[in-house]
Amino acid sequence: MAPSAVSFEVREHTLDNGLRVVLQPDTSAPLVAVHVMYHVGSKNERAGRTGFAHLFEHLLFQGSEHVPREEHFRLVQDAGGTLNGTTWFDRTNYFETLPANELDLGLWLESDRMGFFKPGITQEKLDNQRDVVKNERRQSYENRPYGLALETVLAHAYDEGHPYRHPTIGYMPDIDAARLEDVHEFFDLHYGPNNATLVLAGDFEPAEAMDRVEAWFGEIPARPAADPPVVPLPGAGGAGGVGGERRALIRDRVQMPRVYLMFHSPRYADPDFESVDTLTHLLADGNSSRLQRALVYERQMAADVSAFTWPTESVGMCFVVATARPGVSAGELERAVRDVLDELRIGEIRTGEMEGALNRARRALVGGLAGFGDRADALAHAAVLRGDPHYVNDAFTRYGAVSRQDVDRVARAVLDPRRLTVVHVVPEAVQP
Repeated sequence: MAPSAVSFEVREHTLDNGLRVVLQPDTSAPLVAVHVMYHVGSKNERAGRTGFAHLFEHLLFQGSEHVPREEHFRLVQDAGGTLNGTTWFDRTNYFETLPANELDLGLWLESDRMGFFKPGITQEKLDNQRDVVKNERRQSYENRPYGLALETVLAHAYDEGHPYRHPTIGYMPDIDAARLEDVHEFFDLHYGPNNATLVLAGDFEPAEAMDRVEAWFGEIPARPAADPPVVPLPGAGGAGGVGGERRALIRDRVQMPRVYLMFHSPRYADPDFESVDTLTHLLADGNSSRLQRALVYERQMAADVSAFTWPTESVGMCFVVATARPGVSAGELERAVRDVLDELRIGEIRTGEMEGALNRARRALVGGLAGFGDRADALAHAAVLRGDPHYVNDAFTRYGAVSRQDVDRVARAVLDPRRLTVVHVVPEAVQP
């Protein structure tokens, strides 16, 4: 087994109210990342109320009981820091990177919206942010070339009622239907300290930092835990996946056809996740990768091609996406992609390409840990979605242990057409 090239000091604590705290001290720069991840995402939304987790990402920047509207941004930026938040299927996160002497500022801001959000939200703020989210959906999904493709993949890959079936941003009618009482209920169910992980990465003394965390977060009461959503596995309970290929066509204002292939695959915490991720690097990362070499350079059918697997908590998804060159139809491009995938699935991986794929996978892994903010994000994801922040230290060794036989095995299993959903996006006036 290859030795680990990553070894960060990682300390874990849990407050009496259930808040999980992960500390990663590093004095290499006078900065500190403050990262709060709530274990709630779009999969926790009920029918008719999609988009709530993403709406909360916006609302929690609109002030709380002791932080006026827009002050969160101003205070962090005036202190020389940066901040943002994101929403996904399984989690919502909020994060700041600040000068190390401003740790208290970050902790206060995050604790105030965790403990004192409800008094600060009004119908006016809800209406305003609802409009912001609707405009974001128009700009990023409905009016952007290929913008509805991934939403369409999900809608066909999973049956009605599956928690991963709808997009994170939600659907327009559900966003319109959000009421203030719904917002309060969703907050009470999911945004308590016992459903959150706080990660600090950067220049601090651990004991002093924990004293400050206790001071800011310790008195926030735990809240009743919501029941976790039931997430059927592919092929079980009508979830789709191994029961047969699924297909859809989108006609859009695009110049070139694009094809999306999504295979149901191992989730983030599955022992085979690293093997599948290595497979995606072998397929489409770099000029020597299988799909790049065959379709972009040799046959010149694709303008670009990518492959990736999402580190989702409950079910996994592995994607191959390719954009056609002029004169190549979506059907021709799909057949060419699948020829390469079939060749890999029934053939063998060459030693040289396996070594290259592993090197690229580990390079991406290490590159994603260089900055304090990225490292805090990786620790939070590992803690929340895998239950183990120490995975950040173990991952390099786990990737190093992936063998050619492992990738052969997952290629045969994952690239099975019975696990496949295909979406073609074609120009409006062109036949697919």
